[in-house]
Amino acid sequence: MERASGTQSGDRRKTILSGAMLAVTLVWLSPMAFLLMNTLKTATDYTRGPLKLPTSFNLFHNIANAWAQGIQSGFINSLLYGAASSLTAVLLAAFAAYGIVRLKLPRGLGWFLFIYSGTIFPLQMYLIPLFKSYIALGLYDTKLGLFAFYTAICIPFATFVMRGFFLTVPWDIQEAAEMDGASSWEVFWKIMMPLAKAPFLMLTLVQFTWVWNDLLFGMILVRSPDARPVQVALLGMQSLYGQADAPTIITATLIVSLPTLILFLMLQKHFVRGLALGAAN
Repeated sequence: MERASGTQSGDRRKTILSGAMLAVTLVWLSPMAFLLMNTLKTATDYTRGPLKLPTSFNLFHNIANAWAQGIQSGFINSLLYGAASSLTAVLLAAFAAYGIVRLKLPRGLGWFLFIYSGTIFPLQMYLIPLFKSYIALGLYDTKLGLFAFYTAICIPFATFVMRGFFLTVPWDIQEAAEMDGASSWEVFWKIMMPLAKAPFLMLTLVQFTWVWNDLLFGMILVRSPDARPVQVALLGMQSLYGQADAPTIITATLIVSLPTLILFLMLQKHFVRGLALGAAN
């Protein structure tokens, strides 16, 4: 009797837990369902109420409008900014971490702290000096200027993670390669970087997501439509002078959210492994 009672109690707890998880899932998915439903509507359908079901299928028309009315150049720009700056930043961070840890540079800890000090201050503190220096150097309102900023701002955290990883690699591997005649470059490129694949891809995903979602510096450092990132373009569609209707703006929001989602789904195995390595360190 006691065993049967315990089994029933356990089943009841599982049922309650499953119901609670289902409720949380539905609550979490409801905004996405609302978003998808409104991408199907015409402007007239939307005026009937955002919660009303669509009476027509207008998705492709909304996609074409969103692409043509503002996000095309911003989307392409952010893809370039995100891919180029994240890969460059993580690669430079790997160089720095390898030199500090594996080559035992003089005052290596001091160099690491100097690089990592870039994360101490709030990003807003950089706005005024960065704006003035960009104007003086001719980098204001240029793609090169925004790429340089995104690369520089991503290096400190990437160096922190890569340094932690290189500290865990056994020295026997490096010593064996050096005894076989491998140079420092060959040890780095042919041994350390393949071992660092998981944290490298994890950092690339994290930095790409940060660059893709940046609005503040994209607004401050560029002003021309040819150089502005996608978040600034999306904001422009919602401004007082924007010509896009509500379904078009909602569709643009959906389009803008897709790249980071797709990238995460492609790299989720490496992302989880990279996080696990970071936690172990």
